[in-house]
Amino acid sequence: MIEIERRRAGTIKRIEVLRKKLTAAEEIVAGKACVYATGSFGRREAGEASDLDLFIVGLRNGSKDRSGVEGSKLKRLDDICVKAELISSVRSMGIPDFDGDGRYLVHYSVGEFTNTLGTPEDDVTNTFTARLLLLLESTPLIGSQVRSEVIEEVLAAYWRDYEDHKNDFVPAFLANDILRLWRTFCINYEARTEREPDEKKIKGKIKNYKLKHSRLLTCYSGLLYLLAVFGEKGTVSPSDAMPMIDMSPTERLEWLLGRESISESHCYIQALLSGYDRFLEKTSVSEEELMKIFEDKQRSIEYMKSAYEFGDAMFDAVSSVGQGNRFHRILVV
Repeated sequence: MIEIERRRAGTIKRIEVLRKKLTAAEEIVAGKACVYATGSFGRREAGEASDLDLFIVGLRNGSKDRSGVEGSKLKRLDDICVKAELISSVRSMGIPDFDGDGRYLVHYSVGEFTNTLGTPEDDVTNTFTARLLLLLESTPLIGSQVRSEVIEEVLAAYWRDYEDHKNDFVPAFLANDILRLWRTFCINYEARTEREPDEKKIKGKIKNYKLKHSRLLTCYSGLLYLLAVFGEKGTVSPSDAMPMIDMSPTERLEWLLGRESISESHCYIQALLSGYDRFLEKTSVSEEELMKIFEDKQRSIEYMKSAYEFGDAMFDAVSSVGQGNRFHRILVV
């Protein structure tokens, strides 16, 4: 998997350089908050032109707001200082400015992550996306120890009924949220993609192509991992889920290839890795070059055909790993 390995090594190197530039921010967040990357940097597959998607999450400060949610230990002015160093450091490395003019560079408390879980506010405040991406495609930037504490608290919320079902626990709560994230990605694409003029229509095709690879793999690599654990143990504990979070989506596929218990599924997992490697290779060109490719009707059809084939391979993998067990059934119905 040449392109996967090249992108992974390059992303890790760039993250290390960025971390060295964030010494003041690291001191500010120490014991209070963490900053983690999502998107292509979080998946450890960033290209040369990739921007950086970040979230800031603080530990509880013990003080509740009017809605009963505890705020963050990272104070407002310290938050501003951290964001300022993030902005200047990103610019010094030639990474594009944060998307939406910094609109999505948001600071949450872990209390917001857990208190809004399953509520209408989860979507409104964007804690849903920030929480799920933490679990599915995040790489720590600063405050890695706090990130571990945040993850433990989030998993505890998803595994709230575990003590009564230790021997046969199905992580249905988390699985349903992962499925909801995938459907949300799909719905957002349909709702926000413009079909006119032609230039925007072509950009929409490119977004669709990427959606059916990177977003699909982010969500379903997590589900495959949990399915494999359940198939081996007949249960899934919070400690079983922790290693999954520290893996990138492609690393989860590689982990699955090492499980003898699902050896019959390895052909489908390998097909996913090979297909994703080709996807990364094809998208390593400039945005202008991709536009030219998707302007060509025949080439556009070929690219989208490979996206559907990737989805077919994921369906085969889920079916093979799940084997119709209780957890698999919950994912389907």
